[in-house]
Amino acid sequence: MAIVINGSGTVTGISVGGLPDGIVDAGTLATNSVDSAELIDGAVDDSHMAAMAASKLTGALPAISGASLTGIPVTGLTSQQVFTSSGTWTKPAGITKIKVYICGGGGGGGSGNSGSWTSWTSGGAGGGGTAVKIIDVTSISSETVTIGAGGVANAVNVASTAGGTSSFGSHCSGYGGGQGLYQNGVGQGGGATGGDYIIYGDSGTKNSVHTSTWFYGGKGGASFFGRGASGTTQDGIQGSGGQGARAYTSGGGSDGTDGGAGFCLVEEYK
Repeated sequence: MAIVINGSGTVTGISVGGLPDGIVDAGTLATNSVDSAELIDGAVDDSHMAAMAASKLTGALPAISGASLTGIPVTGLTSQQVFTSSGTWTKPAGITKIKVYICGGGGGGGSGNSGSWTSWTSGGAGGGGTAVKIIDVTSISSETVTIGAGGVANAVNVASTAGGTSSFGSHCSGYGGGQGLYQNGVGQGGGATGGDYIIYGDSGTKNSVHTSTWFYGGKGGASFFGRGASGTTQDGIQGSGGQGARAYTSGGGSDGTDGGAGFCLVEEYK
């Protein structure tokens, strides 16, 4: 049957099957003649969207539920590991980079000298230094973590000891703080090596007079992770230095306190 368009605009002669493929193309449709009202749900599927140019995707997207988003990789900081004693860092699945903070041990607070009550007091110890380093671990599965011991505040007439060195494999190390010394000699803060940047530990402080009959020992120096020890029985923590010994006029007094062991924090990124 012939297709006839009469004067009133009526079209006859079109079968139920409609027009053959290719009869109506993009050039036949006037601009904006097909809008969202003509596109019922499901009429435009993946096969019709494959050839759409990026220039056609404009405007704001509607709200999308997170449950509908798949195949998007998780990136950024995803986990961390903390070491307060020596051990082994093992890479979790999917981790490509890590940021390491490695801190040396704090020095032991200064011990006293029995020569006189004023000699009994001593300076505070230094805090451990910290190295900070970003490491590509794509080809690394594990690393040895060494945590430096805190320095020991020895008894009267025996010199105290410095803090130990902490290290993350061969990548970077934090050095221990120096020990406190007799009278007002202080321990120096530790440094570090191998880091992208270095945070030095604080030095201890000198002893001080509380009254005419009492001397306080010097305060321990802080590390990046811990405050310096301050008090007759307070040890350093997380790489901070110990308190120096103190004394009083009737003789004797309290010994210094130990430094805190080193510390390691490993931040893990995908």
